[in-house]
Amino acid sequence: MADYVKKCPECGGVNLFLNREKGEIVCRDCGLVVEEKMVDFGQEWHESEPEDAAKKRRTGAPMTYTQFDRGLGTEIGQRGDVYKLGDKNRSKFMRLRKWQSRISTAIERNLKLALAELKRVASYLKLPSSVEEEAARIYTLAVQRGLVRGRSMESVVAGSLYAACRRHEVPRTLDELSEASGIDKKEIGRTYRFVTRELGISIMPSNPIDYIARFSSSLKLSPETQSKSIKILERAQAQELTSGRGPTGIAAAALYVSALIHGEKRTQREVADVAGVTEVTIRNRYKELLEELNLEKDVKKGKKK
Repeated sequence: MADYVKKCPECGGVNLFLNREKGEIVCRDCGLVVEEKMVDFGQEWHESEPEDAAKKRRTGAPMTYTQFDRGLGTEIGQRGDVYKLGDKNRSKFMRLRKWQSRISTAIERNLKLALAELKRVASYLKLPSSVEEEAARIYTLAVQRGLVRGRSMESVVAGSLYAACRRHEVPRTLDELSEASGIDKKEIGRTYRFVTRELGISIMPSNPIDYIARFSSSLKLSPETQSKSIKILERAQAQELTSGRGPTGIAAAALYVSALIHGEKRTQREVADVAGVTEVTIRNRYKELLEELNLEKDVKKGKKK
């Protein structure tokens, strides 16, 4: 959404969802349709005549922030066309192509490099196209407002991707962003907080449940163990045990407890490596869950299996 500070007029929430198929913006908290009948800027493939099925030339490619010119720019011919021209026109053609590449602004040159890096990192992390589009939009806004000055391009790209992941509830940790981009995770965190604050982007706190599916798949745990860990987290959230704790640590601990209950032996080291936290964190969250949720008996039964 272009306006990041938009709020729901009914409940005041900022957790809004853009449904592109229906052209609506819906509040996830109360279900109110904030906007409807929005214009779809995507490509139209409707066939009005039989020959359109082959040509498909009535519309161009959709606009996208993942290209520096949003996909609206044009390029002077292709190199194969040069050989169809005479000597005089060929030299003129090459000069025009050369000057077209030279007249780009500083912002455009920055975006060319940054968006290529953004695509590389997004591909490495296997992020969906919606997250990549959102990250490109955040980075473009940051460049236009001069927020990149004094910071490395790679750190702002990583911070934008992390913000987009958080907005779309796609669980990716700072450690994963750090590994993919080669930037220290503390630098990514600082840049992420700076960019979101300056652009007024509202980010909801991470939900530990969002990490369960990925961690469970990496640890090769059964669906029953995964479902049980979600129930444990829901009980923990009801008792406010997740407040002030890192979402990855509490999610990993819940999976560890659930694995013990179902007799699936996983070491704290294995769980910690998958979640990107320390064994001490797993151990502390594990003890809290056992004590506060009275799970000692269930764990003992699981160990006997």
